[in-house]
Amino acid sequence: MSEILSDSGLPAVQRVVTGHDENGRAVFKSEDFSPTRMIPTGDASFLTIWSTATVPADNNDETDGRDRKTGLTLEGGSVIRITDMLPGKESPMHRTNSIDYGIVLQGEIELELEDGRKKTIRQGGIIIQRGTNHLWRNTTDKVCRIAFILIEAPAYLHNGVPLDEAKPEQVTGHEVGSH
Repeated sequence: MSEILSDSGLPAVQRVVTGHDENGRAVFKSEDFSPTRMIPTGDASFLTIWSTATVPADNNDETDGRDRKTGLTLEGGSVIRITDMLPGKESPMHRTNSIDYGIVLQGEIELELEDGRKKTIRQGGIIIQRGTNHLWRNTTDKVCRIAFILIEAPAYLHNGVPLDEAKPEQVTGHEVGSH
């Protein structure tokens, strides 16, 4: 385990990447420990683990997926990111044209929808976010670490009309997705 600490105070994230050798056999391509880093809004620290330029993904693309500029989502592709939500902080209300799978690895997080309804998701809980307007709030005194997998999706259609996307960087004016 690495002694590097994330900006959130939690340990760095271990990332192991596999691939293929010249004979087509499975190999370990790389391993690293990287910390999450604070985003400009100051409510969370992020670390992009991997991204793909397309869905379905192209396993013949040898680009290190961490090196792709992603924003919050990657248009036409996918992103996996670790988010450390700081105690007492919340994200802006936002909606992305993606399906997001959030896995709470440590702590707990409150998910609030645009109508004010809330659910608390605890360690081991999984959130499936389907293009809805929402915000995240850490109501505890401990950091909440979540793994988010975001896959590009068309905008949700309400009565045949696409709902507007409102990414956090559009709401706050700050870039949030790079590592």
